[in-house]
Formats: sequence, structure tokens, C-alpha cells
Amino acid sequence: MDPQRETHEKNNTEHLIADRREGIGVCGWILVSLSFLLVLITFPISIWACIKIIREYERAVVFRLGRIVSKKAKGPGLVLILPCTDTFVKVDLRTVTCNIPPQEILTKDAVTTQVDGVVYYRIHSAVSAVANVTDVHPATLLLAQTTLRNVLGTQSLAQLLAGREEIAHSIQVILDSATEQWGIKVARVEIKDVRIPVAMQRAMAAEAEAAREARAKVRPMAMSTPTLLCPCLSHPNTFLFSPHCKGAFSHYGQHHSAISISLTLQVVAAEGEMNASKALKQASMVLAESPAGLQLRYLQTLTTLATENNSTIVFPLPIDMLEILGQKNRGG
Repeated sequence: MDPQRETHEKNNTEHLIADRREGIGVCGWILVSLSFLLVLITFPISIWACIKIIREYERAVVFRLGRIVSKKAKGPGLVLILPCTDTFVKVDLRTVTCNIPPQEILTKDAVTTQVDGVVYYRIHSAVSAVANVTDVHPATLLLAQTTLRNVLGTQSLAQLLAGREEIAHSIQVILDSATEQWGIKVARVEIKDVRIPVAMQRAMAAEAEAAREARAKVRPMAMSTPTLLCPCLSHPNTFLFSPHCKGAFSHYGQHHSAISISLTLQVVAAEGEMNASKALKQASMVLAESPAGLQLRYLQTLTTLATENNSTIVFPLPIDMLEILGQKNRGG
């Protein structure tokens, strides 16, 4: 937070409280004197009504004739309350856990989600919490809900899913700045859960399946022609966002309709077929230059088939015999 802004807000808070700390006047002092006299007359019985015990984690804001006494909160320990003229409000300084109920949010890319969270805060100024806001806890909860909706409304679904910590930190900064004049210190904000519609979950699963199928079609050729593969295909987590695949697949938030998703899946499948074809072509060129490599590849295929539990019966034939048969066919 900007130091000048923090000082300005602090001065405004002190000014709001100072307006309530003016003198009580002559009549006020007369009433206070009568209250003291009443305590002395009824002593020691009145002492039980005048002395209040404030716990270590509490503070008492004492009002005398409607004005805050001694410009600060009392406690912990024993606090003297005069009858008829004094009233007090206890304030708990312990950290409060505020659960934000699920909020219906429309993200930047027009996706409807439900997001809930939790806010941890505490009161660091009992006087400000009592004098500057009617009820500090409901006010903080409502402000947290509004801030959550406003911040998440400027983010896309991908940013929401990938950058929860950054979003939570920005919400914490905004809440801490807004509640400063209420005597609130926001310690932590967490986003608990992000719920998206079932139809959207199915669409995302279909897109991920199509991406895996595209990579599966190219992966068997990776050992022969690793330089022809698209860089994003070796990184499953970055496939949807790689700049090399923008022509084949775009972010699902921009194509969330059923028609667009269907077309996107077809494009991804076609991209996989194209890459697989290029890899096969390169592999055939390499194997044509080295006949022994074709033999090794043949033996490797037989080994793969033998390790699988199936009922396939394989009759290995030498490659040379197949070449001889091919030459005879051409000669005939």
C-alpha cells in the first residue's frame, strides 16, 4: 500500500473519531460527579456493578455520555464503569474466519462459474471497529463477496484455474485497503472451490481426449523423427495454449458452443493425422537408406507383439524373402 495513502486514511479515521471526543460540557461533568457520588454512597455493593473483567483477547470501548473515554480502548484486566453515565462494548481481537458462500460469476470469456472462498481477518483497532461501522463482521462479509465477484469477473476461466494464489492475493490487498478505516486487518484470502457447469466439464474432457488422441498418433513416430513433431505435443499441459497450435486449437472459453467444440475436435484430429503422415514419410526415407534398419524395426515389432497377452499368431518371414518375391513380381 502507498505510505501517503495509508497516512491519509489513518488521518481520516482519527478525524472521524476525534469528532466524537469533544468535551462533555458542564452538565456532563455534573452528571459524572453525581454518578461517582452514587457509587460512594452505595459502596461496597455498587463495586460489583462498576467493575468489569476484560479478557486478554478482548478490549472494551467505554462510552461516557455517548463519547469515547480516553481516546482508546480499555483492557485487558479490570475496567471501571460508572452507573447511569457509562456504557461499554466488548471487541474480540482474535482472528475471525469468514466463509464466503458460493458466488455466481460470469468470467471474462463468458463462462458461468460458482466460486466460494474464505477470508481470515482480525480487528486491530477496537475504537475504529465500534465507532466507524455499524456491525463490522457482516460489513466485511458483504465487502468480501462483492470484491470476489468484481475481481473474478475480470479473469478468464483459464486464469482463474491456473492463478488462484495471485487472484487471492489481489483480493486480500483490495479488502485490506477498504477495511482499514474499520480497524480491520485482512490476514489471508483463499479460494476454496471453482465449480463449472457439467456441460462445460464434458466439453473440456472431450477437448483433452482429442488432444491425447492427436499426441498418440504422433508419439509412435517420435523415435524415428523427433525433429518433425510439434513442440507442444511433448508437453501435454501446454497443448491448449501453445502458439504452435493456435491454428488447430484455441482456448475453449472462446469456443464454448457445441458447434465450435465439434469443429475444434475435428481440427485437432486432422492435425494429428497430418503430423503422423509427415513422421511416416520421414521414417520411410530414413529406412530406405538403411535396409538393416528396416530389419531391426521388424524384429522390434515382433517383440512388441510377443509381450502382449493376445491370441495373435505371428509367422516371421525374412525380409530378404519378401524382397525376392517383390523382384519376381516386378520382373513378371
